Amino acid sequence: MHIEPGVVDAAKMGLASVTAAGAAGYTAKLALSDLRASNPVAFAARAALATVGTFLCFEVLPHFVVGVSEVHFILGTTLFLLLGAAPAALGLAFGLLLQGMFFAPTDLPMYFVNVTTLLVPLFAASALARRVVPAGTAFTDLKYADVLKFSATFQGGVVAWVAFWVFYGQGVSADVMQSVLAFGGAYMMVVLIEPLVDLAALAAAKSARDTGFARILSPRLFTAG
Repeated sequence: MHIEPGVVDAAKMGLASVTAAGAAGYTAKLALSDLRASNPVAFAARAALATVGTFLCFEVLPHFVVGVSEVHFILGTTLFLLLGAAPAALGLAFGLLLQGMFFAPTDLPMYFVNVTTLLVPLFAASALARRVVPAGTAFTDLKYADVLKFSATFQGGVVAWVAFWVFYGQGVSADVMQSVLAFGGAYMMVVLIEPLVDLAALAAAKSARDTGFARILSPRLFTAG
């Protein structure tokens, strides 16, 4: 989902700064809420795990160029379900930054664009979870249909933001439209894979419920909301 340098030129980057600032502010709000309800050490550990997970998604998992951008297996809903919205948001932001600093420095000028593309869909998936998961249901009891909704929201949001930035930066033309559609179609295959990863991760978390490791995972995994 990387927007490459030049897609949005410097004259238009002000909007990316505004959207990234808004995402940072909302992340801070989520983090404060999480810290009030959890152990700060556990919160820091979850944010660190999310950062490592994001970095691995970018650098280790397969990725390939299709149309206007790259298709990555960014398992945003997996991070959200296991670690919580705030740690997942911090992990996505820091993981993307580390990847840019050490492996793709040419991407850094697009950091605000790309971090917005990741965080806003994550917030949407988190909001959806609050609406559709019954108060008495722990995340480890979710079904395929449930996690499919979250994955479709997150990955669909990523595609929508990529399309927005491309049209914003390059204008609307037949060639640009074709490239965006090709990218979006390829990215939807992630929606088919991610729910299976989510369910496997939730099953592993459920089996580890009584271990020490479970103490640093999101409390929402095991308890009702």
